[in-house]
Amino acid sequence: MSTVLNEVLEANKQYVEDFGEKGDLALPPARQFAVLTCMDARLDPAKYAGLSEGDAHVIRNAGGRASEDAIRSLVISYKLLGTKEWFVIHHTECGMELFTNEILGDLLASSLDTATFDGEWKDTGSTPGSDAGKSIDFLTISDLAGSVVEDVEKIRNHALVPPYIPIYGYIYDVKTGRLIEVEAATKIGQIK
Repeated sequence: MSTVLNEVLEANKQYVEDFGEKGDLALPPARQFAVLTCMDARLDPAKYAGLSEGDAHVIRNAGGRASEDAIRSLVISYKLLGTKEWFVIHHTECGMELFTNEILGDLLASSLDTATFDGEWKDTGSTPGSDAGKSIDFLTISDLAGSVVEDVEKIRNHALVPPYIPIYGYIYDVKTGRLIEVEAATKIGQIK
């Protein structure tokens, strides 16, 4: 058994011991909001947004982007589980700023092994690759604030998103922990 697996299972045992009344939490989020943010391990939405179990929906993906799957989750969040406000939160020093679709497509075509980065991406793998990555939009980021605006706009204009849900746009600063509003995004996300 791997070390990581053992650590996770041991942590779960400790969690179960202190689980208490959490089994009685309601399915809908108590604070009636959702957060779309990045999967980056430096971000802890529970801490930076003051969340406890049962408070809010947290949707995470690479870059915190408004992909079709993220929007699907937001639609379910409001339509079936009653969220009334949404946050789109990207962050500084995001790995999604370090490559383009072309770079990742080429790396995947070279091999499926993990690439290395020393200022530029290099594939050092020896296994076969696949060209399938060349047809994927990985939703990379070239303008951080612009990506927040783009995602809030994409959500706001989606046919299944009602105009009465406010959508706020923020950037999380990984050096300070501060949430910085992207005013242009929040303006687009205002209730219509």
